Amino acid sequence: MALAVRTPRFQPRPASISAPATPASNSLAAAAAANARPRTCAGAAVRASPFTEATSSSRYLRDAWSYATDCSSNSASRSSDAAAAAAALGRRDDEIALQLPELQRLLDALRASRRRGAEGGGGGGRGPGRVALVGTGPGDPELLTLKAVRAIEAADLVLYDRLVSNDVLDLVGEGSRLLYVGKTAGYHSRTQEEIHELLLSFAEAGANVVRLKGGDPLVFGRGGEEMDFLQQQGIKVEIIPGITSASGIAAELGIPLTHRGVATR
Repeated sequence: MALAVRTPRFQPRPASISAPATPASNSLAAAAAANARPRTCAGAAVRASPFTEATSSSRYLRDAWSYATDCSSNSASRSSDAAAAAAALGRRDDEIALQLPELQRLLDALRASRRRGAEGGGGGGRGPGRVALVGTGPGDPELLTLKAVRAIEAADLVLYDRLVSNDVLDLVGEGSRLLYVGKTAGYHSRTQEEIHELLLSFAEAGANVVRLKGGDPLVFGRGGEEMDFLQQQGIKVEIIPGITSASGIAAELGIPLTHRGVATR
């Protein structure tokens, strides 16, 4: 989808994360990232630190996850539901705008494009977008599936993890935006809740969103959590598998995982 505004792609992977680091440099990088993180305005709810695994895990409640305002089921009505949905959308937009002003502009452009299509009539309005959870295997772009390459090239927004190689990122189209959401021990660039919010907001705006993960998206990597959450919100999710490390390393070394007369169980 062509966008009206062409600006430099957003937030490439920090160089400090891709290079091996000592414990001292890790603590310095985490401190610098925490200081650089945008502060919420006065009156905004104060949240726990997003840089710990415990915080990220405790805020993921799959069965109870809801952006709608809590209200009594006895007093619920269509008008209150609409108001709650609008308030929820506003809260998500506020959080994105505070932390990711570049992506807020992209989100606004996508919504405007969707509205123009709907106003044009003739069924040309864009429906909700989709999210593809794409496995990038061990990092060699030649080992990607054709389906993965097509999804990456067609993406409006790409959220990628720490283990995704620069060679794979080179496949992302010039009109797309890149956002690093990787995690390492002691430092999460985004909480899992924030990743969910980004995926949901852009999919609802009609974007093609790609979530790039090293290896296979459903082998570790929180792929199952993201899939469950988005499907509960009515978003179409596509899983594009990648070569996981177990088979990738074995193939690289020429070691068969099963061999007649050797692998019996």
